[in-house]
Amino acid sequence: MGSIIFFSVAFMLGVYFTFAAVQGDYGLFRRVEIAAERDALSHDLEKLNAQIAELENLTRRLSDTYLDLDLLDQQARSVLGMIRADEIVIR
Repeated sequence: MGSIIFFSVAFMLGVYFTFAAVQGDYGLFRRVEIAAERDALSHDLEKLNAQIAELENLTRRLSDTYLDLDLLDQQARSVLGMIRADEIVIR
């Protein structure tokens, strides 16, 4: 009788720890969720780094040391709405 209780308690503990290893806060499913979240955040980080590089390039091209006149003209037209005297605006 005692051995039946021992084995049933041991079986229940085994089931509990197996369930905790799969479903718990540090279980296999949580590990998969964390890996998927890490991949998504890495992708977002790559996109943000690309945007930062693009903005740094635009900032450098409009700086005092290196002035891109085409970019300056484009920004003046889009932001300030400037046109040349010989141009006609059609809306």
